[in-house]
This record gives sequence, C-alpha cells and structure tokens, in this order.
Amino acid sequence: MMRRAKISVIGAGNIGGECARSIAMKELGDVVLVDVPNRDKPELHMPRGKALDLACCGPVENFDARITGTFEYADIADSDVVIVTAGVPRKPGQSRDDLVSINAGIVKSVAQNIKRYAPNAIVIVVSNPLDAMVYVMWKVTGFPAARVLGQAGALDVARYKAFLAMELGVSVEDIQGLLLGGHGDDMVPLPRLTSVNGIPIRDVLAEEKIRACVERAKVGGGEVVKLMGTSAWYAPSAGTIEMVEAIVRDKKRVIPCAAWCESEFGVRDANGGKGLFVGVPCVIGAKGVERIITFKMDETEARFMSESISHVKDLIGATVKLFPELA
Repeated sequence: MMRRAKISVIGAGNIGGECARSIAMKELGDVVLVDVPNRDKPELHMPRGKALDLACCGPVENFDARITGTFEYADIADSDVVIVTAGVPRKPGQSRDDLVSINAGIVKSVAQNIKRYAPNAIVIVVSNPLDAMVYVMWKVTGFPAARVLGQAGALDVARYKAFLAMELGVSVEDIQGLLLGGHGDDMVPLPRLTSVNGIPIRDVLAEEKIRACVERAKVGGGEVVKLMGTSAWYAPSAGTIEMVEAIVRDKKRVIPCAAWCESEFGVRDANGGKGLFVGVPCVIGAKGVERIITFKMDETEARFMSESISHVKDLIGATVKLFPELA
C-alpha cells in the first residue's frame, strides 16, 4: 500500500485551519495541526478541537484523511511538507514590516523544532513579513534552499488576476499574469506578460485601469485588514495549498514564490553580490523548488525589481540587527 503524504501545519489559527481543511478536502495527505497552549485559558485545546471538527466533515464531504491536533512538535516527525503560519497577524495600521520583531522570534523557534523533528521536510513559510521569515527559516534549519519556500507570489498573483477579472467582467480562469519581487507593496507588476486567454491585457483594458488593478493587488492584504480588523486567510491558504499539491503530486507547476536566487533577475547586483529569497516563477515538484524560470525584463521592470530586492535586503538587515545570530 502506498504511503500517504504527511503534511504538518504549524499554527492553528485562521490560515492554518483553512490549510488543514483544504488538505483534507483534496486528500493531499494526512494532517497534523500544531499550536501552542492558550496561556489565558489552559483548559482549551484549539488544535485538537479543530482537528475533531474537521474530521467530522469527512462523511459529508467524502474525504478520507487522518487529522491530528497537538501541542507536541514531536508529532510532526517524518512530515513530507511543513506549512508555517505561526505568528501574529496584522492589525489595522500595521505594515508587514512592523511584525519583524515579534514574528522573527516565533519563526526561529518553529524552525528549531522543524530541524529537530522533520529534517527531511519541504517547508512552506506563510508568516509575515514573508520575505524575512523565509530567510529566518532557511538560516535556522540549515536546509537546502530548494526545500524552503515562501508563499507570497501565488497569493499576490491570485489577487492581481481576481481584480483584473472583476474589471473586465470575465472569468478568472481566463486571466494569465505574473508578479515578481517582494511580497506586498514592493511587488513588481508585469502587465507586459498579462493576458486574457492569450490576448494581451493592454489590448482590452486601459493602462490606468491596469495600474489600478496592480496597485490594488499590492495593498490587497491591507484592504482586507481594514475591512475585518485582521489578516486574510482564505486566499493565503489557497495559494499555500496550490504549492502543497504541486509538491506531493510532483506536478511541476510553475508558481511564483519566494525562492533563493543568486544570478537570477539581477539579485546579486542589487544585493551586494549575495543571494536572497525573493518572489520569482518556480517549477515546484517533489523536491521543492526544482528550477527558477528566468526571462529578460525590460528597463522599467528591471528597475522596479532592483528596488524591490533592495527593500527585501533592508528587511533582512533589520531582522539580523534584532537577531545577530541569523547573520
């Protein structure tokens, strides 16, 4: 009998819970949902409660998966994929960068436990500020860079496509698009490579409306925070599961994500000759990031990319200043 994949989700909050639900619904593997005890209400056991609730959906939704809720990191042993959603969500008025001091410490602790209990796993980081947290995960685990990915581009592109489809009044299934660079405000728009079922977007939509969709995608997370008072979870989890499915089913999907780059897209030139995790289109399969797909950018795109890389560099610098051991 073929072994089912084991997928662990660190953080049983909104994103973690939705990731666990999607994994079960798609039957991608068995799920381990991990969180820490509630200090104010120690009698509660959120991960076990969510696991039990989700398991009871199986007979209705016709999925078959073992779902475990736990406080113990030892339960992630032999995981094929570990999704990290742990951290404090954004509040109104906060930028992703504001979360560095809090979430870097949390992700560092999570990384130490992943290194101890799941040393062969592929790790997908969702925690914000994403670009810095992927770096922290990679540095602490010491894993090969191909096995440490950041979920950002999948979400950013999804928002970009959704807003274009809304503007055009067409199905999101017919929008093709790509964004590069850091997660959020520093993403690099690529209208030149955006189309509607193969028709260039500039042939069907005015330039100012394209720019408006790009700008809305950049601040899409902040728009949700303003409306709900907390971070989004449906779209981030959907982008994450797209990556998980590509890994466990070895689909070789081309998905933009935060991946380790060196010569690609001018990273070394913009980062003092050093590599960096930044959003780029990747071939994702059973080995994690199996290949980065490169292409020639025009002058404007290259300038925006350089600026985005520079900001990611500054964000990593701020993180290292707080945690010098990560240098």
